Amino acid sequence: MQAIIMAAGKGSRLGELTGGAPKSFAEIKGKKLIEYNLQMLRHFGVEEIIIVTGYRCEAFEELTKHMGDIRLVYNPFYEMVNVLGSFYMGMWALRDDFIYLHADTLCEPAIFEKLLKTKADIVLPVDYKICDEEAMKVRSEHGRIVEITKQMSTEAAEGEFIGIAAFGKETIPALQRKTKQLLKEKEFTAYFESAIQRLIDEEDFDIKTVSTDRAFWAEIDFMEDYEAAVANIPDSLIDLD
Repeated sequence: MQAIIMAAGKGSRLGELTGGAPKSFAEIKGKKLIEYNLQMLRHFGVEEIIIVTGYRCEAFEELTKHMGDIRLVYNPFYEMVNVLGSFYMGMWALRDDFIYLHADTLCEPAIFEKLLKTKADIVLPVDYKICDEEAMKVRSEHGRIVEITKQMSTEAAEGEFIGIAAFGKETIPALQRKTKQLLKEKEFTAYFESAIQRLIDEEDFDIKTVSTDRAFWAEIDFMEDYEAAVANIPDSLIDLD
């Protein structure tokens, strides 16, 4: 199994917290966000981890220089494109079942365990709750996901996709095609979820959601996100080996 981590962003909204380092180098309880994710992936048997870098790429090079399971892919256009552009740079290294995640998103092991135990072509963990405007919202019909977007109205949304997902290797060619198609259409500000939406609309993959069931997860974009994560991070994540 592989994983691909989106880690190109600067994280300027975290102010002085990172001290000019990449966003995922912010620390909680003495450990970097990226280190929590590497530890989680290894714990669940991921054999190769692709990290797509951009801002301060040399920091990742230094951090991972003795890690044989890491493959770094540099996105030189990280300031010009959104997450989909970074995924495009790294997706050509995918050849097996893989986990997709963001370097600044944490979740406790219980969510990862449910993610990997669920049998489907694509598995999306969803926090079923009332969403705010910024959330990556999801909507289903008759038990099938039909929409995943930030642009959805909060009234229509059933919950928030947490930004971590599992993909079977059979989805890779179609996912690569959809990503390339979106960028050919000059959708340079698109999120990765735009490619998932194309799979929903144009392919016939088995796409399932799993509920987070109120387990801890955090996407750290703002100082209040960081402070909440520091206050609520569970021992099961801190003590993971």
